Amino acid sequence: MHRFYVPPGQCSGDVIQLTDDEAHHAARVVRIEAGESVIVLDGAGHTLDCEVREVTKRSVALGVKQRTFSPPLPCQITLLQAIPKAKAMDYIVQKATELGAARVVPILSERVIVQLNEREAADKAEKLQPVAIEAIKQCGSPWLTKIEPPVSLKSLLTRGEKFELPLVASLQDGSQHPREFIRQFREQHQRLPATACVWIGPEGDFTPAEMDLLRTSGALPITLGRLVLRSDTAAIYSLSVLNYELQTPLVD
Repeated sequence: MHRFYVPPGQCSGDVIQLTDDEAHHAARVVRIEAGESVIVLDGAGHTLDCEVREVTKRSVALGVKQRTFSPPLPCQITLLQAIPKAKAMDYIVQKATELGAARVVPILSERVIVQLNEREAADKAEKLQPVAIEAIKQCGSPWLTKIEPPVSLKSLLTRGEKFELPLVASLQDGSQHPREFIRQFREQHQRLPATACVWIGPEGDFTPAEMDLLRTSGALPITLGRLVLRSDTAAIYSLSVLNYELQTPLVD
């Protein structure tokens, strides 16, 4: 069954409209017809079972048959990703969305090749959000991953954001498997964390000075194994582990 995305503010009535790119995709690409059943995701937890009422060149009318709400995942995970070169960031956003990340924040660190001014940073986020939209349509997630504008590592740290389980992928000695920090948190709090983040550095990792800043802020260094992973691989590895360990009910 085909899935489409409509923002929450446009999903309140009994009949909703697909317009612009979504209407074009529905009418011209997958060629849906009146009477077909489709699914609409609003990215805010709602899944709408719909029936196609009318298809025109510019819009598609859908009648809402049923609305279902799915609560957020137990742990809100933020990926703090140093921007890689080429198109790798699109791939990271796609996979982060499929793996249930609540947010992706592109990070401008010292070894990042890409450098952006404020306007370019806003444009980058605007271009990456549609990647997440396409990803929820593919995987069926009712929650849309939020893509924030790129920000420097130091600027983000000055915000003072708090995560119950802050992690940083590290090539330095003394790093532990993320499962060990999760175990420690569970033993201390008798529950799993409600919020977590993972910092992923660029190719070549964060600089020693940046790593010191992160550890001072409370980030716990995790190892991703004996092999040195590409930045995009490291992101997917880390989110896969966190999704497996944190997004299932706690069972004693």
